[in-house]
Amino acid sequence: MSTAENANADVLLKVHQAALAGMQAAGPGPLGRAVAFYAEMQAFGHDVSETTFRDILTCGGEGAEALKRAWRIQLTDWDYANGPATTAWAAGTEPRTDERRAAIHDRLGLEPATRKVLDAEIPVQKTAGPVVISQERKPWRGIGTQRGVDWYWPAYQRYLQEKKGWSPETTADLGDAAERVVERLADPTSSEAYQSKGLVVGYVQSGKTANFTGVIAKAIDAGYRLVIVLGGTLNLLRAQTQRRLDMELVGRENILRGAGNEVDSDYADDTAWLRNKFLSHGGMPSELGAFDVERLTTRANDYKSLAQGIRALQIEKREKGLPLYDPRNLDHAAARLMVVKKNKTVLAKLVKDLEKIKGLLGEIPALIIDDESDEASPNTANPNRSDGPDRTAINQKLSELLGLLPRAQYVGYTATPFANVFIDPSDTRDIFPKDFLISLRRPDGYMGVQDFHDLDSKIPPQERTFANSNEKAYVREIGGSIEEEDDISLRKALDMFVLTGAMKIYREAEDPRVDENHFRHHTMLVHESRLTAEHSELRGRLLRLWDEGGYTGPSGRERLRELFESDLLPVSRVRADGFAVPGSYDDLAPYIGPAWARIGADDRPVIVVNGDKDIERGEADFDRRAIWKILIGGQKLSRGFTVEGLTVTYYRRRAGNASTMMQMGRWFGFRRGYRDLVRLWIGRNESSGGLRPQEIDLYEAFEGICRDEESFRAQLEQYSVMVNGKPQVTPAQVPPLVSQHFPKLKPTSRNKMYNARLVEVRSPGQWSEPTAYPAENQTAALRHNTNLWIPVLDRLSDTTTHFSFHNADTGITHGFDAFTGQLTPEDALAVFRSLKWHGQHFAPSLAYLEAISENRREVDDWLVVAPQHSSSVQRIPLGTHKRSLSWFSRKRRQERYPLFGAISDPKHRAVAMRIAGSLPHSNDPNTEKHVARRRGVITLYPVLEQRPTVTATGEADLRGLVMAFAFVAPAAAHGQDEKVVRFTTIDSAQEDEAIIDAT
Repeated sequence: MSTAENANADVLLKVHQAALAGMQAAGPGPLGRAVAFYAEMQAFGHDVSETTFRDILTCGGEGAEALKRAWRIQLTDWDYANGPATTAWAAGTEPRTDERRAAIHDRLGLEPATRKVLDAEIPVQKTAGPVVISQERKPWRGIGTQRGVDWYWPAYQRYLQEKKGWSPETTADLGDAAERVVERLADPTSSEAYQSKGLVVGYVQSGKTANFTGVIAKAIDAGYRLVIVLGGTLNLLRAQTQRRLDMELVGRENILRGAGNEVDSDYADDTAWLRNKFLSHGGMPSELGAFDVERLTTRANDYKSLAQGIRALQIEKREKGLPLYDPRNLDHAAARLMVVKKNKTVLAKLVKDLEKIKGLLGEIPALIIDDESDEASPNTANPNRSDGPDRTAINQKLSELLGLLPRAQYVGYTATPFANVFIDPSDTRDIFPKDFLISLRRPDGYMGVQDFHDLDSKIPPQERTFANSNEKAYVREIGGSIEEEDDISLRKALDMFVLTGAMKIYREAEDPRVDENHFRHHTMLVHESRLTAEHSELRGRLLRLWDEGGYTGPSGRERLRELFESDLLPVSRVRADGFAVPGSYDDLAPYIGPAWARIGADDRPVIVVNGDKDIERGEADFDRRAIWKILIGGQKLSRGFTVEGLTVTYYRRRAGNASTMMQMGRWFGFRRGYRDLVRLWIGRNESSGGLRPQEIDLYEAFEGICRDEESFRAQLEQYSVMVNGKPQVTPAQVPPLVSQHFPKLKPTSRNKMYNARLVEVRSPGQWSEPTAYPAENQTAALRHNTNLWIPVLDRLSDTTTHFSFHNADTGITHGFDAFTGQLTPEDALAVFRSLKWHGQHFAPSLAYLEAISENRREVDDWLVVAPQHSSSVQRIPLGTHKRSLSWFSRKRRQERYPLFGAISDPKHRAVAMRIAGSLPHSNDPNTEKHVARRRGVITLYPVLEQRPTVTATGEADLRGLVMAFAFVAPAAAHGQDEKVVRFTTIDSAQEDEAIIDAT
């Protein structure tokens, strides 16, 4: 750009910023008129025409980027806008669509060429928002003028973009998700007090704190004046949350409120404070037309029962004769914020102080945020006591807190969809999310379970590489049983930790996208036991391996070279996301010494964290210092605590249940700049040297949990679609859905029952795969099911047909051979009705199959497909004529119920879905000739958990045979309406209650 062009870009930026700012309240309006007005007002003598605007947007340079950023922020805001306030200008369009963008262009009055440039430079972000399951509600957000003072959310939004480098799209995603929560809280100015209770489900280590910070910002802007954040059960977790809120939301001026100067701040020794990384409002908000936030807790101090604390809770009213929730009082009152540890004593102090100002409590709009809400908060005490249900201590205090604050809104946050607060709503005084459940989307850049498994990969195992297999890239197997000291695996993990540290330093030196603070932390987590005595032994073992590692000598360097060339380099070459990768070990070698020094030059390469005091000493305080260490941890590192810079994990610990296991997945999180360096060493069953029967394959267990969660999230997304303006599913109806995944799930109390019963699940055109087959020891039931399918097997074709499906998006074609047959709707229904199951899992699907099959209402026939392996190794004799058919090796989950994980092979699904009409043309004549509008597909899988033994007569022992199947109903078989799920209410007089008395 020339000097003149730069000057023109600067002028255009100023007038466009002014024009866009003028459209904030009413939405997009004629741009040409607004630009001309501001240009004339400022007496700018430059060309501000639309043609010049287009030219500058596409010419590059600093001025063009600034102009583009201003438009990117505003267009994203309009693209995402939702609710009644958008009605006036959005022309009935949905957010994040081309139609919405076209409506914006129309309102701006842009020329076609300008529209084309803007859409090319700033494309519409079409990612879906969070999934919401909610009661019907009366809207209050965005009705008429904006409620409250719009201050803290815009400040937080600016902080994320300017201080943390978030894109406008990412910030808009966060704002949209936070808005979905706030709009479901009660109107803080309503004369009628109402307690809304909800649950927000994220992912482990996925940014839930950012979401509830956004919720708090929007809520206090709207009028909530008391915010209580329950910040975990550890002092450090509470302190971490306090610091995060202080830094990103409260701001310097509110923190210094009452302090003499910066030296008196509780962050005077904090590096981020000294480097001006805390949010600043530019003055006290109350002096700038907004309101202040008063902290009732600090980083060092939890809530304390003090006289000044009580006075601080007494919010002053400007209009004494009006209630606090009247806007004339609310908009001028300071908000109170406290971050409280989930501790009986601390909560008791808070409850006691609140009781002293009971007269005011009915007027205070309050918000309670419960971080890690499935830990400590639920009532897990025995409900069957003769003197009435007992309550756990923390749950009791939570109940008292809600009882004292009639205008309190409770929002729990969890990473486990099957959390106790969600599946155990027996106590109506408890924290069951009766009003809403919001499932957050998996954020961009997040590494979760899916990134460490090849879920539903269509690539055969023998063809998987570092490039196309997550497991090959990131997962390494631990040899030996838990009792053995497998120094070989642990040595490799340590070597990888040193190598990846050297890679980080190499990137600091060689990659312009990586600054000196990008890799402030570099950690390895060793997770073997919760017992402190075993932690001490493990520390000694790690120190011995470290000392014997020879990392500064020839023997160690040669070992590192081999690991670099066989593992680190080939993975980084294909998964580095453009970050710098050394061409050879010799290029990396100069950085090995500095990495070793950062980790262990102080002779303390290992930190043991098995208690609060270990953390409080600061050894693992990632806020206060840079940490390049190996961490040994137990329970204190398995929930809520963020291990920053985590790159290598050595995980061997057993866990008792799904939610605990998911919380132990500390290797999940954001890994910008080092995704390719992440490695997970984990215990596997196949080569474990004889695990005890109760021990599980940890890697497979995580995969099973992931499948359950993803299936459940997908179900929620289906059910969240409104039908005729009404929700298909309310939160009270969700527990029966969860029980489809956990058949043992029941209300805690024996005299309670779910008020909703799942009656029917409709799945037109979708792959549906039952997994709840009778247990292995239920031989009679298994034999019964096999006998039902034998007539079907006998009628299969004599020869196989080769089916295939070409995916136009990926360019990949997958095929398989299969025997085929055909069933009438009547014959298929006879089999479906007669099958035996573990529990009632199949009943809702059966109701759907009956509805579409009876009298051939929506299905004419079923194509039966029996896929065959390409080799003849896994074959067994089946049917009356003992024909040789392929069998499939699958394992049940080694938990309290005998469900399988996924049974089907992913490459079979597309063909079935195409034949049933839910996928486009397959480019395969054999597949296409079977396609029919009213045809369903049944895919058969004879399953054995282990290779069958051969009897003395030469026959295979098939006592454990499971005749598994999947079905795809015709895509046109929708049933009577567009609903995909149907419930009955046991007691319609209590339809909003999740649990009722069984009597």
